[in-house]
Amino acid sequence: MTSDLFRADDLGAFVAALPQKPDMLVLAPQGTVNTGSVHGDQRMSLSVPTDSGPGSGPMRQGPVRATRLTAARRCFAAPPGFDEALAALDSGIVVLIGEPGTGRETHALNLLAHGWEDPVIVQVDGAVNLMRWTPRSRGVHGYLVMEPPDPSELRAWDLSRLEPPLAEAGARLVIVAADAPGLAAALEDRLGVPVLRHLPPSPGKVLAAHLSHGWPTPEAPDAWLRTLTPAEYAALLPDGLPPRQAAQSAEAVLRSGVAGGSSGHEVVRALARAEGQGIVARAQADPALLAHLVSICAYGGLPRGVVAERAAELLRLTGAIRQQDPAAPCPRRELGDVPRQRPWTETLRLLGAHRVQRGGQAETDTVAFYRPGVADAVWEVLCREHADLIPLLHTWLASTGNGADRVERAGRAAASMAAATGGRSLDCLRDLALAPSPSAFEVAAWCLGVAAGGPASVRSASGLLEQWSTETEAALRNAVAHACVPRRGGLPVGQALDLTHRLMETPTGEPEDIAVLIHVRAVLVEHFAAGDLGARATVLARMRDWMESDGVPGLLTALAFPDMASTDLAWWSERIPGDAVVTDCAVELTGHALDESSTYGAMRDTLLAWCCGPDGTERRDNRATEALLAGLVTARQPGFLRWLLSIERGPDTLPGKSLAAEALTEWRNNTPAPNAD
Repeated sequence: MTSDLFRADDLGAFVAALPQKPDMLVLAPQGTVNTGSVHGDQRMSLSVPTDSGPGSGPMRQGPVRATRLTAARRCFAAPPGFDEALAALDSGIVVLIGEPGTGRETHALNLLAHGWEDPVIVQVDGAVNLMRWTPRSRGVHGYLVMEPPDPSELRAWDLSRLEPPLAEAGARLVIVAADAPGLAAALEDRLGVPVLRHLPPSPGKVLAAHLSHGWPTPEAPDAWLRTLTPAEYAALLPDGLPPRQAAQSAEAVLRSGVAGGSSGHEVVRALARAEGQGIVARAQADPALLAHLVSICAYGGLPRGVVAERAAELLRLTGAIRQQDPAAPCPRRELGDVPRQRPWTETLRLLGAHRVQRGGQAETDTVAFYRPGVADAVWEVLCREHADLIPLLHTWLASTGNGADRVERAGRAAASMAAATGGRSLDCLRDLALAPSPSAFEVAAWCLGVAAGGPASVRSASGLLEQWSTETEAALRNAVAHACVPRRGGLPVGQALDLTHRLMETPTGEPEDIAVLIHVRAVLVEHFAAGDLGARATVLARMRDWMESDGVPGLLTALAFPDMASTDLAWWSERIPGDAVVTDCAVELTGHALDESSTYGAMRDTLLAWCCGPDGTERRDNRATEALLAGLVTARQPGFLRWLLSIERGPDTLPGKSLAAEALTEWRNNTPAPNAD
């Protein structure tokens, strides 16, 4: 029976890869050979070479498989500087330096195979001592040495000894090493051979190369790619994507998109899900790697130092839990073990993440996954397969620190867990919000605001917001107030106003409640400033209802409206007097603010700004201000009369002097004469 170990096209390469001066070589396909002497108990003894020269002894090397070489050549996208590297390889030996996972081996194989139809390339183990290694005299076109343990130990005489036999055999040698600061310059000075820096090809070139060889005609893949939105294409092929992942994108496009009829969104989601599952599988046996994975999921996009610091805190926190109760089952026991140290670049490569340089300073470099959807996929896997991690992670997120970016990332991470668990992880949010960290309630607010906009967690998040809005703990009430900010997620304006009304109607009387109410005022102003016409009308109508209250809602309405009236003066000029509803609300809310002694000054200044118009200069044809003042005259509230009298007593240069004089005359003309009796 013929052996399947080597195919016919691999046999020559195998023979060429054998060490020089073999003591015995027998080729006998389909044959049985016995070349040893049998003594006594059937032991076989073979003769051993007596010389111990450089070519003696077993060498860890072998032919590059034909299938691997064919695949590397067929879908090859030439990296930058490939032609220059070919010219440098004419010298016989080159060193290729680059980061792992960026296509260095494919680059080297194509350099060695260039110009040959059926090249024979032998790969030599990087641990082989080049002082003892000698190339074959014939039959091999190129040798590839991958990852010497310490490239700095290479010496010029090691390589110069190899140049004559390589030249005689017509072969080339490429040594591939991992990049390190200063390594390229040091090797070039010491070795005297070309030292090349490998730069990965662009993801677009890799994608095009794989698509062109993976489909009979390019029209179908091109047509499918044209259906993608810019955001979908960026997610499919983000900048800096390693060649291997770009090739996976091409495979997904052909298999799921072109052949399977999936949309761009579906293909990108499937890629992220598969990548996330693979990353978790690689990381869960290594505590440091798992901690960094969780930290990147939560704090991706922030500086590398933040990600590393939070990963260390997660490891420390888990260790502290185990010390308090060693007998208790530890969530993901591996997190509490002593982590293995590894280079940062290797950590990123194993996690499918990368470093984005910002401003040329290492401390400002940020860390993130290539595909944004990978973080959500990782959360799904962790929450499904390792639910025991969820309480621990909420404790960890509570201590995120005071930076606004950190707080937002931590809150969004908690919201991602809520989405992955269908809202069940929100059971841990109360403890997070009540944690002693000053920013814990803001983390909870971000979580609730984002979770309220997600279909999987909206019901649980909305229920929690309603419950907390009537609680006595200031941290929980503060979390609700902050969650109502429009930029923090998916709370509709109506729901946010309902929650703020509950907060106003149920004050606790504690000093901390003042901070809650101050933030409620800010929430009202922000919803008006960020809203469209419908949202603004809703805010004004709701506040007009609240001003009838003598309690906190009425006071907060008076406090908030001057800021609203100062927002977007052009909008007010357009809506008044054309929109009767807006005009009526403006008149009533302005009079209400002028009647409150604590808000009179702010409303007075806002009215003066109105008199100047949107461009800041006083105009005689200010129809919006005229309509507002006319409505206030009709309403005849004491705060407005106070304003008219103050303008009358003011200097002639005061904005709105003439408008106020006309309004005051109208007021006096409509004032009934006092009863003489």
